[in-house]
Amino acid sequence: MKETNLAGAVTVVKVGGSLFDLPDLARRLTTWLHEVAGPEVLLVPGGGVTAHAVRSLDAWQQLGEDKAHWLALRSLSLNAHFLAALLPRAKVIGALEECELVWRDGCVPIVDAYRFAEADERQPGCLPHHWTVTSDSVAARVAIVAAATRLILLKSVTIPTGLDWAEAARRGFVDSYFATVLEGAALDVAAVNFKEWTP
Repeated sequence: MKETNLAGAVTVVKVGGSLFDLPDLARRLTTWLHEVAGPEVLLVPGGGVTAHAVRSLDAWQQLGEDKAHWLALRSLSLNAHFLAALLPRAKVIGALEECELVWRDGCVPIVDAYRFAEADERQPGCLPHHWTVTSDSVAARVAIVAAATRLILLKSVTIPTGLDWAEAARRGFVDSYFATVLEGAALDVAAVNFKEWTP
């Protein structure tokens, strides 16, 4: 998949799966998007319980990392539809080129990670098929292909200021492939402890 040059300063926001059990997630996320993210935002869902279910299936049945990779991406598709059900005026998209129309309609696009990865397969920089790749790396890859200016990870932990992404991976804050995806990217990357964020 070639880089998709979307108009304006695009912000990709990964909504961590560990946040899905927040009772006020819909209200909190809607408020955050309005106050912080800007008008041209693109959401990438985290894995949460659905991705953990795939890990369990792989452990029980030894599916292999390639099959498990694509099943895990399908779990992110489910999570994209979950977020769309939560958020007013959100729409799941299968191709980044759909963003412009969704924004023009005043809606928030949410990436179907499975369809994105299918289109991105075998392109330079596409993601490998193993468990070191999680939704953190998927969001980073989406940001690069979308030529975004910012990537914001909404998480349930605080990542210490000044920590580089390789060390953040070693400490378990992001997946171990995340820093590799970001190598050479002109992208402003930040993380927010969304469980502590207040309007």
